[in-house]
Amino acid sequence: MQRLPFYLMILALLVVGFGTAWLRHIETDVPLMPGEQKPVWLVEARIDFYAQGNETTVRVDLPDHTPGFRLIREQAASSGYGFAVLDDNNNRRAEWTRRTATGYQTLYYNAQYLPVTRSAAQRNVSDDGVTDDSSVTSSDIFWSEPQATAARELLRGARARSSTPASTAREILKQLNTDSSDQNAELLLAAEPNRAELLVNLLNQSGVAARSVMGLYLEDARRRQSLTPMVEVNTEDGWVVINATTGEQGLPENLLLWSRGEAAQLDVIGGENSRLSFSMIRQTVPAMALSNTQFSDNIFNLLGVYSLPIEDQGMFKLLFLLPLGALVVVFMRVVVGLQTAGTFMPILISLAFLQTSLVPGLISFILIVGLGLLLRSYLSYLNLLLVARIAALIVLVIFLISVLSLVGYRLGFNAGITITFFPMIIIAWTIERMSILWEEEGVREVITQGGGSLLVAVLAYLLMSIDVINHLSFNFPELNLVILALILVMGQYTGYKLSELYRFQSMRSKTDAN
Repeated sequence: MQRLPFYLMILALLVVGFGTAWLRHIETDVPLMPGEQKPVWLVEARIDFYAQGNETTVRVDLPDHTPGFRLIREQAASSGYGFAVLDDNNNRRAEWTRRTATGYQTLYYNAQYLPVTRSAAQRNVSDDGVTDDSSVTSSDIFWSEPQATAARELLRGARARSSTPASTAREILKQLNTDSSDQNAELLLAAEPNRAELLVNLLNQSGVAARSVMGLYLEDARRRQSLTPMVEVNTEDGWVVINATTGEQGLPENLLLWSRGEAAQLDVIGGENSRLSFSMIRQTVPAMALSNTQFSDNIFNLLGVYSLPIEDQGMFKLLFLLPLGALVVVFMRVVVGLQTAGTFMPILISLAFLQTSLVPGLISFILIVGLGLLLRSYLSYLNLLLVARIAALIVLVIFLISVLSLVGYRLGFNAGITITFFPMIIIAWTIERMSILWEEEGVREVITQGGGSLLVAVLAYLLMSIDVINHLSFNFPELNLVILALILVMGQYTGYKLSELYRFQSMRSKTDAN
């Protein structure tokens, strides 16, 4: 019971660390693995028309709610035109304006969409995020004779063979099929060749709320595509999309709902012979870049490192690796029982290795410490006070690093200058400590502690240089709470160290012999 608060604290650190990291992943789509790529669709709308030399205004409907897709970015290419995206009664429209335009004109609008995984139930409905469904109801349609009589007869047969709004729409489409010999259907199609509009009118006449929509089928590397007329039918499960041509029900994965309502898709004032067409291409982009673009205003990003300048981000990228190095040191000293020259000096050496790379860093460190020990042996004969001796060592270490950097540069080694990342004061203290250890304990102890420090530094470097570790430590800094929990747990370890097991080898041999 006395240790219960400690265990509760460890559990809280683990829950907060892992829980916050998972929330960041869910809320901002930060990938858990480095280099992860996501597919996106780049859709380009092209407007061609002939300007008449007057004030010109061009309006195009834009997607508002796109079930199955998420808008990443949008932009327009229109030289000499003003551009704005307007929200007109929950209907997004792109508007180009120009004081005077003459001749053939071409305008472009492109947007990038990220496919979003939808559940099996959501694939059938299309009202994701739509808040104005209640405003769409069935209404009486006024037909002229003989269309009114044909509509009543056609609906009478469709109602008799259906029980739900969706099945009513399917039965109507069967009768509107061009292969059908139904005279009522032929009469209605002759008066209204747009099958989607005719279906909406017939459904409204039968008491079923329906509305027309336009969809864009996404196919890689396709050009000059047009919108496909669709119909949405209000059912108990939501608005169900029905293809007015094929009768297909539900939302295909590659269908982007472009607009809703009866408003014109393209409206050109001051021009004629207008045409709207679409091109599309499927791309793959880094998932990390998508996350930063989509969720720049999210609380996780506002409190994250990505809001800082690039220079500060580089500093924090190294700082967030320090807890991992500390974890390695604690494990190697407390559990394994390895001796090091200084408690956390290996962490600083491993950070220097990240800048110099491993082999040049090891060679440079051994040369600096070796030459420093030779110079320190000479300082012993001068009988200097400790403070003066350490200060002299710092100057000599700086001199050695400068000489090695210049020599490496002259010999063509690019890593020569990077050895300046070594912590000079720490190295000076290390040389002083090893020199005293040499005098008191001998060369063996110096090699043991020096080799142990290098081994820990190399292990920490190898761990910190893993791409996944770098990615997680920088993008999920809350995982350092998990490292803190592990350090606290190992700090309670009082058992035998792994390096001490050889002391009991003789006892084990005697036991086996008996």
